[in-house]
Amino acid sequence: MDHLKKICVIGASGLVGSSIVRCGLDKGYIVNGTLRDATNTNKTKYLYNLVNGNKLQLYSADMKNEIDFLKPFEGVDAVFIACLIPVYKGPDGTLAKEMNYERGYEEIIKPTVAGCLNILNSAKKAGVKNIVICSSTSSTNPVSSVELKNEVDHWSDEEVQCREKKYTSATKTIMEKESIKFCKENNIRLSIILPTGLYGDAVLPEHMNHNPFAWLLKAIDGDYPRHTVTPNDSASMIHLRDLANMFLTVYEKPECKGRYYGVYDSIHWQDIYAECKILLPQMKMPEPINGSAVIPTGFDFTRRDSLGVNIRDFSTTLKETIDWINSKPFADEKKQNF
Repeated sequence: MDHLKKICVIGASGLVGSSIVRCGLDKGYIVNGTLRDATNTNKTKYLYNLVNGNKLQLYSADMKNEIDFLKPFEGVDAVFIACLIPVYKGPDGTLAKEMNYERGYEEIIKPTVAGCLNILNSAKKAGVKNIVICSSTSSTNPVSSVELKNEVDHWSDEEVQCREKKYTSATKTIMEKESIKFCKENNIRLSIILPTGLYGDAVLPEHMNHNPFAWLLKAIDGDYPRHTVTPNDSASMIHLRDLANMFLTVYEKPECKGRYYGVYDSIHWQDIYAECKILLPQMKMPEPINGSAVIPTGFDFTRRDSLGVNIRDFSTTLKETIDWINSKPFADEKKQNF
């Protein structure tokens, strides 16, 4: 189905952003996308080569410069902000966890929060009334642990996160709260998707350098996966295509607003690796945990399920990801750094 409506994806060459672009084009939308340098054909060619890529227009934009977004936002009905990637170190390479509060705030938190507000302000000036932001499940970790987390009642405490030098996680919490305040004051419908653990098929070769693709490549080659010793912990995950579908769905349903978990579920690492071993018998199995396995993070998926988006289970997601990697999707590239 073709749409007359136009959407804009900020961070169009990122792992999540490119998946939203792909989903939007598949659904027939006219899509504007921004990335820092739209003249970089090593990135843009993969986006323009997507199905319906003739309905895509890419623009150079930096979230530090509000004015950069005026052109991409012309005639746009919704903006998807997928450029707020986690920052783990400062400009000089200092790790965030080694910084004091002043540095952590100035170098890790402030640039992302200010950049997000710049984008929101530009959207307001362009008359955009629908915003969807990609954040993270890390903003929903209450100080006192709960059996089942939900997106409405449970927030991370940014002051505690900063005291524990978790500035990267605090950034998401603060960014969400500031965005909710801005959109409420300016009568903009805001939805926030909270993903973690992105599996599936990526759009750009550079995405293969990141986990889980990087550790799955090692496992495929008969090495250890992400760990040599199984952590007594759990991890959440979702297929990129299901996640992108969630982004478009919350926009398409006018009753949707607020936060939504963008994960299938949380699974203990020993079960993740057991599933991997079935599909990849050549993989070196990490040492087992000592003692009893912790209970995986519990999520209340009532709001997620209300969207009606089909979410692949982990077994299906893992198999599809491995099959995709084995298909050598970027084999025609002269340089492969993965």
